[in-house]
Amino acid sequence: MQPYRPEKVLVEKGSEELPLTKRILERLSDLPVEILEDLDPVMKGLSNEIDPFSQGKKWLWISTYRGKFLKKCPGTQGFLCCNYSVVNASTGCPLECSYCILQGYLSNNPMLRLFANTDDLFAELRTAFSSSMNRQFRVGTGELTDSLALDSITEFSRDLIAFFGRQRNAILELKTKTDHVENLLDLPHNGKTVIAWSVNPECVIRSEERACATLAERLTAARRCQASGYGIAFHFDPILFTPGWERSYAEVVKGVFASVPAESIAWISLGGLRYPPELKEIIRRRFPRSLVITGEMVPCPDNKFRFVRPVRVEGYRKMVRWIREYGPEVPVYLCMESRDVWEAVFKRMPARIENLAGIF
Repeated sequence: MQPYRPEKVLVEKGSEELPLTKRILERLSDLPVEILEDLDPVMKGLSNEIDPFSQGKKWLWISTYRGKFLKKCPGTQGFLCCNYSVVNASTGCPLECSYCILQGYLSNNPMLRLFANTDDLFAELRTAFSSSMNRQFRVGTGELTDSLALDSITEFSRDLIAFFGRQRNAILELKTKTDHVENLLDLPHNGKTVIAWSVNPECVIRSEERACATLAERLTAARRCQASGYGIAFHFDPILFTPGWERSYAEVVKGVFASVPAESIAWISLGGLRYPPELKEIIRRRFPRSLVITGEMVPCPDNKFRFVRPVRVEGYRKMVRWIREYGPEVPVYLCMESRDVWEAVFKRMPARIENLAGIF
């Protein structure tokens, strides 16, 4: 797939001399650049667009982040969480997935935003890791963006991977729907970085995951990273339990294990399609041909629409069975599911259920 290129770059005044900003502007030297003290006029102009979210993806906003970079994954009350931590070094995503929750979550600032004060980020991580040496951190960057979608511009993955390669009690996960792995293949990762792909059948990718790599491209990229010694992970999330889903998803499982040997797969997660009520109208407006909102979905205690419980349970059981045929020892977990669904799928709960540590 083609790497992302914005139409213009906006830089917050005071951020223009930071090393990451300079690196980005050097790579995008042919594009118009504006140094801004006040972003409000730009945001007001965006709000007048027919589709502010699509227009916002064309502009790259580089700024300084003044909050905490490292946060606990915002799980849902009543649903089990895998004790993941997240680092938000950027927000917004140039990919166009119909079901993406960012369409609602970032509606007030739909531009792609990069935080250039990476020295502050690394200082915060060093302090957190060194102050809790008895804890194993599992950290991802893919909560509010795709981990590699902007990497051809920022090369930030190289900085992150080198940093985590020096840590004793932390593992980095870079999660993506791209095949942009060129920056990763020659790095001293020391086994402390896992490269992960969200996967779906090709028919779902064509229908619901625009501007993303094809399934074949993702699996080829995974194979290249595995050859460079990385642990690999796969996220079947969101699974669309629509009529006839079994055949296409079973083929994806087969393709995953044909591309990457089971012993190199660090973990696999499963998660059914879910979305908050307000996202439904956004999907209908931005993706009128989407099949995402046509399934038998019901409101659940977490205030999200999900496939009915029996459909999810039976679907997860089948997925686990297919995965076990190829990788009996590969860790498999459910993302954002309730205790009763876990018990129905696995017939038991993992050790140390409070953080799913027994799975990893």
